Amino acid sequence: MKQEKPVGVVLLQLGGPDSLESVEPFLYNLFCDPDIIDLPLAFLFRERLAKFISAKRAPKVQDLYKHIGGKSPILKLTNRQARALELELRKSITAKVYVAMRYWHPLTDEVIEQIKADGVARVVLLPLYPHYSRSTTGSSVNEWNRVLKRLHCNGLQTSLVEHYCDHPLYIKALVNNINIALKRVEAPDRSKVHLVFSAHGTPMKLVKEGDPYSHHIRKTYQAVVEEGKFGLPHHLCFQSKVGPQKWLEPSLDGTIERLAAENVSHILVIPVAFVSDHIETLSEINMEGKQEAKEMGIWYFDMMPALHTNPLFIQALADVVLNEVNV
Repeated sequence: MKQEKPVGVVLLQLGGPDSLESVEPFLYNLFCDPDIIDLPLAFLFRERLAKFISAKRAPKVQDLYKHIGGKSPILKLTNRQARALELELRKSITAKVYVAMRYWHPLTDEVIEQIKADGVARVVLLPLYPHYSRSTTGSSVNEWNRVLKRLHCNGLQTSLVEHYCDHPLYIKALVNNINIALKRVEAPDRSKVHLVFSAHGTPMKLVKEGDPYSHHIRKTYQAVVEEGKFGLPHHLCFQSKVGPQKWLEPSLDGTIERLAAENVSHILVIPVAFVSDHIETLSEINMEGKQEAKEMGIWYFDMMPALHTNPLFIQALADVVLNEVNV
């Protein structure tokens, strides 16, 4: 089906620093987000607190980025996903795909200005978070609505794909990449592999307030295990905890420690909540987690390749967009 004006599809992502110098301002933007720092009367001190936290954490985070090339690869990888999705969508509709990052360029206001210039009348917001959380998709949508109001674009027709955590093609894409990683294990040793599904964690406060994220993660985990029929032990855990609050458990670190204590020799980590590589996968899992496992006696440690432009994943994204525009 063809239409006169293109449908604009906006991929919502976190973003990441494009240089070591941009690490601190990136962190400042992150901790200024009212959907991240949500304390009583926080509007009175949020900016000062964000300045303090970002300045304190920046040296450590810069050091992590030095080990993965000095910057985040997320924009380059997301742009590739945008091009692949646009090609897939153009088999059915006239579409233009944009990338809007929450905490670093291209920011939402830059993207909305481009959409206005392109004459797009209808927009589908498509989070690259398959699992809905107030702190990810919710934050990006809140920012989108704030910028629309500030730029007087309230007439722009916008709809949202909230989640696609159990979309069959998304599940098949994960199964496909797990099988790719399993083939890297020597055949006689494959039965020794434990599948460790690791998702970004959230504070338990969000869970208690009804945030569906952890339920969506479990849906994906169960669907992948059922679809894959791997016949291997499997575990779900959470990573990337920040601050003193209680977060979702068990942690990735705790899971590695427990499996090592049980004399497990082979681990394959599946970054289940991430659709492209960034610091949480390249550094936290594949460097820190691998080193921790090695020191505890787990001699085989691997990480599933990220989905990136996996054709099944791109088809899943196209399908949810087409359903949203009723094609």
